[in-house]
Amino acid sequence: MAMKLFGLFDSTKVRAEDPGLKRVVNLNSKLLLKSHGRIKYDPLKSKVNVIERLINLLGVPGSRGKKHRIITGWATGKYSKNAKIVIGAFKLIEEKTKKNPIEVFVKAIDNAAPREEVTAIEYGGARYPQPVDISPRRRVNLVLRYFVHGSYDKAFNKKATITEALAKEIMMAAENSSESFAISKKNDTEKQADAAR
Repeated sequence: MAMKLFGLFDSTKVRAEDPGLKRVVNLNSKLLLKSHGRIKYDPLKSKVNVIERLINLLGVPGSRGKKHRIITGWATGKYSKNAKIVIGAFKLIEEKTKKNPIEVFVKAIDNAAPREEVTAIEYGGARYPQPVDISPRRRVNLVLRYFVHGSYDKAFNKKATITEALAKEIMMAAENSSESFAISKKNDTEKQADAAR
């Protein structure tokens, strides 16, 4: 019998469909997703399970916008609290879609990972926007951050809990809905890159 993630979700048959993401979306079956930072020197972060990375990002999702406002103070470093949020979100996804929540999550990553973005190139004292392709590792980093940022936006000072907001964000991204924060960010980023050609 195959081992299930947290003893609940089967990830053995789930694979990323995007050929660029196949190498960096790790879904190895483990009972407890906690590497304690032991896989520190893995350049692709591809040895760390993608769901563990989502759990870690819930604690410290990074800064937002020009003000560099860190969103979370209450969950920082509390792995068990963050893991409960993700497990709760996956249970809600399973309940609402009647599908394997890991399959829905990977489909959401495939749909919402941006393919290109804009960087600034300095030439002769002037700065020009230049569109560039995004590496597979950065694509996964960005999409996981977008999921967390989007769910915080939907839960902060609202009726929805963070668990419900995260489940909703992942389900909308899997459906390619423009209501999803991750999908709208991806579209904005790709439009900017297109305009900078």
